[in-house]
Amino acid sequence: MKNIVTDFISLYNAYLKARKGKGNSQAALKFRDDAINKLYGIAEELENQTYRVGKYREFRVYEPKERIVKTNGFPDKVIQHSLCDNALTPCFTNSFIIDNYASQKGKGTHFGLNRLEKFLRHYFFSRKAKSEKERRLAGLAPLPADAWDYSDGYVLKADIKKFFYSLVHVVLFEKVKKQLTKLNNNDLIQFVEWLVWQIIDSTPCPGIPIGNQTSQFFALLYLNDLDHFIKDKMGLKIYGRYMDDFYIVHESKTELKKILKMVNDHIKNIGLTLNRKTQIFPLRHGIDFLGFRTYLTKNGKVVRRVRKHSVQNMKNKIKEFRYLLNIGKITIEKIWFSYVSWCGHITHGNIYKLREKIDEYFYSTFPELLSMRVRRI
Repeated sequence: MKNIVTDFISLYNAYLKARKGKGNSQAALKFRDDAINKLYGIAEELENQTYRVGKYREFRVYEPKERIVKTNGFPDKVIQHSLCDNALTPCFTNSFIIDNYASQKGKGTHFGLNRLEKFLRHYFFSRKAKSEKERRLAGLAPLPADAWDYSDGYVLKADIKKFFYSLVHVVLFEKVKKQLTKLNNNDLIQFVEWLVWQIIDSTPCPGIPIGNQTSQFFALLYLNDLDHFIKDKMGLKIYGRYMDDFYIVHESKTELKKILKMVNDHIKNIGLTLNRKTQIFPLRHGIDFLGFRTYLTKNGKVVRRVRKHSVQNMKNKIKEFRYLLNIGKITIEKIWFSYVSWCGHITHGNIYKLREKIDEYFYSTFPELLSMRVRRI
């Protein structure tokens, strides 16, 4: 039986994905010059198990916060695309809960935001229906709208301290091995285990490189048991996670304190801790998640607003774009597409007045783009 990861067609498709968006990079161009032979060479190294992960290039990024990113060489990217597409995705995906939103086809930030909105509506109207039923059975009239308290409750908002830098290699590897049994091919399982360990152990423990494609899958998997612990064993319905950032909504602050302790105990066993931003607060303050702050109003309406920090970041970026354009380091087209993309993202919130203000700021900074101004949605 052929090895689906090292099969030439698999590697060629992985090569096409790896070069997408990087077609003009020096590494991609160098690989393209002799792509067929290099792909056969990669296949041979993998099949003989002489492959070793190449040297990483390290740099810093500052959005949404300062992080060290390690990126691998182009041949490593090809290998990881094939591994993820042909082995990890089929093995991992079905084990994830629906409310694990990151790095999966058909999910993402907007899916997660829509799930949160659905959760909050259900929270409000289920509490309202329960209250009205109880009052009806007691012979009482429904509460008037100005006395509604159905939006009251609490939120546990948490994320993991230095998540990617804290993943324990052996713990991660055991979690991966558990999923690989779904491949139903002992030779392939042994090969993938070998390759996965080469990638996991290519940097010091603890921690995995943020820039690796496999790291996204590993991050999804590392907290998968926590997801099932919260949703299945604890029976909590209003829970969502994007990588290491997650929330739980509950009527009782006391219950959330107990839940927080159980979560802490659970992640401590796999080498993780919650960061200082983790807190329990009233639901009326809104939930800061996936770039928006989402509110549940007293009448059951869900309102989604762009975070002030995100707006300020865009204003700073507009200033930087103006400077870069003036010195010839960026094109006006790239600025335009970046701004339109950001505007497309914020349209998932209640942003009419904000859009007016940010448009005014953008076009006063780039009057040369006034003729391309897009009608506000």
